[in-house]
Amino acid sequence: MRYLDHLSQWLDADGRLNDFLRLRDGRVIFAEELDVLALAGAHGVPLEISFCPQITRRVLAMEAHFAAARMQTGYRGDFIYAYATKANFAEEVVRTAVAAGAHYETSSAFDVRIAHQLWRRGTLPRGRLICCNGSKEPAYLDAIIALRTAGCDTIVPILDDLAELDALLACPAPLLIGVRERKDVGDLAEGIAHGYDRFGLLPEEMERAADRIAGTPHRLILYHAMVGSQLENAAHFQAEILESLEGYGRLRARAPELSLFNFGGGMPTSAYSLGFGFDYAGFATSLLRAALAWASANGHPHPHLVGEFGRYTCADHAAHVFCVGRTKPGHPGERPWYLVDGSLMVALPDILIVEGQQFIALPLNHMDKPAVPVVLGGRRTCDSDDFYPRAADPPLILPEVGPGDEPLLIAFFGTGAYQAMLSGEGGAHHCLAPEAPKLIVERQSGALTTRVIPEQSWESVLSDLGYR
Repeated sequence: MRYLDHLSQWLDADGRLNDFLRLRDGRVIFAEELDVLALAGAHGVPLEISFCPQITRRVLAMEAHFAAARMQTGYRGDFIYAYATKANFAEEVVRTAVAAGAHYETSSAFDVRIAHQLWRRGTLPRGRLICCNGSKEPAYLDAIIALRTAGCDTIVPILDDLAELDALLACPAPLLIGVRERKDVGDLAEGIAHGYDRFGLLPEEMERAADRIAGTPHRLILYHAMVGSQLENAAHFQAEILESLEGYGRLRARAPELSLFNFGGGMPTSAYSLGFGFDYAGFATSLLRAALAWASANGHPHPHLVGEFGRYTCADHAAHVFCVGRTKPGHPGERPWYLVDGSLMVALPDILIVEGQQFIALPLNHMDKPAVPVVLGGRRTCDSDDFYPRAADPPLILPEVGPGDEPLLIAFFGTGAYQAMLSGEGGAHHCLAPEAPKLIVERQSGALTTRVIPEQSWESVLSDLGYR
């Protein structure tokens, strides 16, 4: 069977593989506009591609789903799209999301300092919420207070621990404050309970926070819930949101200015699978209809809904392209090794960190060759963990190539969220594998523009390690 025949199981009549990939004349087209093989030919490999217009599309699409749902249901609360910047802090990513209308969600002191800089420049417009999540060390609290006293009155620190409240109440300028609900392990998405269940406040702690804030110049305005990540089970996702709305309603009896209900992240993305399907429009309509019924039954105004979108915003805006520099036969009965000129574990650290993490991997040439199962290995490390896919994962099918063939080029898609952040962008990596050149594609005045951040030099890597 040819590789093209293998790929046909995902192709529709228009050549689409999913909602951001298609085949056109046997070539992989990314986000309807980029011929990935042509980019690899023009810029060389390995290559990282950052296609910023895809971020804009995701933000505008989700806002359109909720706008249509509000019209259809008569929901009177607002919908607020916030970008969870921890997914990707790169300047072009954050700037693009904000320009598309996204509000801002932080997770650390440095993150607030980035927001402060963007706010001063006007890149982050006045009036956008800056929701500050996570456990807050003194530096994080200081950064929040510094931004508020500089004049930003839409920063919203979200309490993760009652111990954070003393410093916030001492802020000389009145703050908008939120509380994060501490979910019970049984309420979280299956498989992610460990880790998530440490965040937030129990109901009695939220009540104590509300009582302490009452009578001060500060206002408790936001209730934050979080179910998990990549929640493709829409019924479970919605049920947990509605359960958290009950907590919001109980707290509102103590804090009547509470008006924002933040349902957190969890929106799944098509970035990781050709077979993905999720009805975003249907989910938005169903959620608003259920929230409206809840508000009517309990005599509450319709809450303004805040969603925090990390992976959904940026996962599918990026790709990594590698060249298979060598092939080696496997041991008898085992799959052959395709050794790429790069490091998989440096470029895609989720393959090590997240059990079962999959990426869309497609060849860019040799699609008429026979389809065979293979294992990819990184040539730029000597680490036995630098391979993909893992033994328990579905096999990776690629074209069969031999020693005399033109090198096979492989593109990994869905690499725009967390990969650069987890590997430490700009740092010294495992076995001193350098970061690939990064091609940044943006739209300016209706036209696509490109710029390239070159591959890390050996001098900068050694300098990071103290060899000056």
